Amino acid sequence: MTTLTMPERFIDAVAQLFDALVPVATDDELFASGYLRGHFDLAVGTLQVAAEPFVAADVVKQVNATLEQAINSGELSEQDQQHVAAIWQRIQQLAD
Repeated sequence: MTTLTMPERFIDAVAQLFDALVPVATDDELFASGYLRGHFDLAVGTLQVAAEPFVAADVVKQVNATLEQAINSGELSEQDQQHVAAIWQRIQQLAD
């Protein structure tokens, strides 16, 4: 058995949260979680490709930046922004 690093534990916990939403979430929440999962996976992938050590806070910072950019470019309606923000709040609590 391998020991997971802090970022790996965070990434696994977030994946579990996304998976747990599938059977219980509303359609709007499913959209928001899928949208957010794309941002999260992109952030993690980008940090992994850089081949430098990173922590959960680095993932949060990266996702915050891409979400801000997406919102500023009008990708999400107000309602979608609220759903994304609610799920993102839950995810950020996992980083602590």
